[in-house]
Amino acid sequence: MDSLVADMLYKSTRGEAGSVSFQEALFSGLAPDGGLYIPEVLPKYDASFHSSMVEMSYEEVAFAILKPFVGGCFSDQELNTIISEAYSEFRKSDKCELVNLSENHKILELFHGPTFAFKDFAMQMIARMFHQALKNIRKSITIIVATSGDTGAAAVHAFRNLEFVNLYVLFPKDRISEIQRRQMTTEKASNVSVVSVDGNFDDCQSIVKSIFNDKDFSKAVSLTGVNSINWARIISQVVYYLFAASRLPTSAKIDFCVPTGNFGNIYAGYVAKKLGVNIDKLIIATNRNDILHRTLSSGRYRKGEVLQTFSPSMDIQVSSNFERMLYDVYQCNAKIVRKKMESLQLNGSYDIEEDSLRTLKNDFISGVVTEAETLAEIKKVFMHSKMIICPHTAVGTKVSRNFLDEKNITISLATAHPAKFGDAVEKAISRKIVLPKSLDALFYKREKVVEAPNDVNYLKDFIRREQ
Repeated sequence: MDSLVADMLYKSTRGEAGSVSFQEALFSGLAPDGGLYIPEVLPKYDASFHSSMVEMSYEEVAFAILKPFVGGCFSDQELNTIISEAYSEFRKSDKCELVNLSENHKILELFHGPTFAFKDFAMQMIARMFHQALKNIRKSITIIVATSGDTGAAAVHAFRNLEFVNLYVLFPKDRISEIQRRQMTTEKASNVSVVSVDGNFDDCQSIVKSIFNDKDFSKAVSLTGVNSINWARIISQVVYYLFAASRLPTSAKIDFCVPTGNFGNIYAGYVAKKLGVNIDKLIIATNRNDILHRTLSSGRYRKGEVLQTFSPSMDIQVSSNFERMLYDVYQCNAKIVRKKMESLQLNGSYDIEEDSLRTLKNDFISGVVTEAETLAEIKKVFMHSKMIICPHTAVGTKVSRNFLDEKNITISLATAHPAKFGDAVEKAISRKIVLPKSLDALFYKREKVVEAPNDVNYLKDFIRREQ
């Protein structure tokens, strides 16, 4: 790797906030101007570094990737401890596993963490980063996070009973799976409040953004966020793209297919490509909430109604991380990004000009999957491979099939354990699936949940009372 600046600095996609350190970006989540933090300059990795990863463990790859991004925020020893603890509850030695669907079509299983979802990779890491940084400066913070299911479960598990942290998780009432809900509401944690909001995920996300935009309130409770807009989560997810690529022949060109709603996971793949991973195309796979597919097809980003599906973690119509992509597509022109975001706020839409859309299509292709196709794909994979996959993973494998290329290896990301979405899976394969013991145990635990209206002031008052 080339020589690195000791402390990487971060800037906002909207250009009206000053440069900040990794620690400031970690604690802030959202920039003061409403934008998302991105590195001012990405580190450069040479060919020898990528070839050396073949011999590295997952933890070693994580250290090599994360170190330049965290700069002097953590010592080498602290970072190694953070990484070791973050992956300590994973059930596989390699943390993730590549499984063959066919000769040039693979699944990357990302559900071997403690809450059986890919969110564990980033959330376990960011929780340890917060804990270490807060311990160093002896400061307490309030974290608020909106979830469409898996993020909340991963956050509750990762941050439970951590000193210096109070966590508030908002989820849309009756719009996540029962297991996802129970993973949050049955965890015994004195520092966690789980809130059921009478609305959809975008409503929860809107409440979180409104709370952040109240600068006086944010300052009073030392507010921060751990949604996928937090750069630390993005870079933690970049690691598994590099690790997976290192397990394939160096000559292989790889297409990664990612079932995505908020654009965070696939944006991590884009960062991996920019860091030199031999990625050809990044395939966006969406369910009926197909705002990303529609945007790529038409050049118009327009919010629609959020529809309930078998893949609830993707039931989103505002893909927050797409703003980072816009910044790149418009050649780092923050003024244009600001105008697009203002249009989204005022009109619910914005347009991407033809040449910029062409730039976007250099890296991304997309597909959409219906509910019937999701169930049919779960059944097809089971019949052909004896493998049981979750509905989100099925959205990815189904879209993958549209773009299989004999010259490339296609890797579809398996984002959650099928047992987390048992009703849909059992409907598809016409048989009961056995729950892992830790998930089965959830049904014998008492739930603790706060019921709340779709009202930002109600939530602010609740947080004030809890402080």
